[in-house]
Amino acid sequence: MATLKELRDRRKSVQSTQKITLAMKMVAGAKLRRAQQYVEAGRPYAHRMRKMLRDLAVNAQALESPQPLLTGRGNTGVHLIVVATSDRGLCGGFNSSILRHAKKMIISSQAEGQSIKLLCIGRKGKEVLTREYGELVVESFTELGHPRLRFSDAQRIADSLLNMFEDGLFDVCTLIYNHFKSAMIQEITSQQIIPVPIELEEAQSGPVLKALYEYEPVEETILGKLLPQNIAVQIYNALLENAASEQGARMTAMDNASRNAGDMIRKLTLAYNRMRQAHITRELIEIISGAEAL
Repeated sequence: MATLKELRDRRKSVQSTQKITLAMKMVAGAKLRRAQQYVEAGRPYAHRMRKMLRDLAVNAQALESPQPLLTGRGNTGVHLIVVATSDRGLCGGFNSSILRHAKKMIISSQAEGQSIKLLCIGRKGKEVLTREYGELVVESFTELGHPRLRFSDAQRIADSLLNMFEDGLFDVCTLIYNHFKSAMIQEITSQQIIPVPIELEEAQSGPVLKALYEYEPVEETILGKLLPQNIAVQIYNALLENAASEQGARMTAMDNASRNAGDMIRKLTLAYNRMRQAHITRELIEIISGAEAL
């Protein structure tokens, strides 16, 4: 049985931990508000960019020159999976849910006969995937977004992807990240970014004529800049979503940790008071017994 000093020291330790978790919750809440503003500002542009390029992909046969970034090379043998996680922990199941989804995709893609390659964003994902699938990891990016996430961070990743695609190192690229819905809800999202995917209902019912675009000055010049920029835009949007999801998950996790610490403090205080009262009672009994013996 623990002594009074041990209970007192343990309660003090839990109280110190509770102070840390409460402070982390407040910091995560402040960061979440800023991250949510960036996400809400960036979503419309990324969404409209995806919609426009999907319309182009549906009507790809009308394009004068082939665009591999838009329509692919007609082969899906090599699948590059970009796994976006965080650099830091203490954010609940944020990273584990992404990694679990990535592992399922790796297994299913290999079962279909595809060759898998991995690109890791974030230290937590890199550590796990390097340990379990080290031979599949071709590149990694860590410490992005410190002190603030910038478009240049996404551009670095996009440039690496474009170089690998031009060198023929992969045929299809899928990005896995957490879509932010609220501080308590984050949705795992798998988004194919190379080539631009055609909607399922369009693929089943045949090509559907969407918006027709006129190019000025020429098609090659515009698409040559637009398609690489779209890769950076989609990666940047995914990183913003991930950043907001991470802070939301951390705030929720630290709130739960603070509540659990409070429950533990109350139990330790109750146990301490009971033991202290028992010691006092025993000492009183000893004093009374001694007095009666005299």
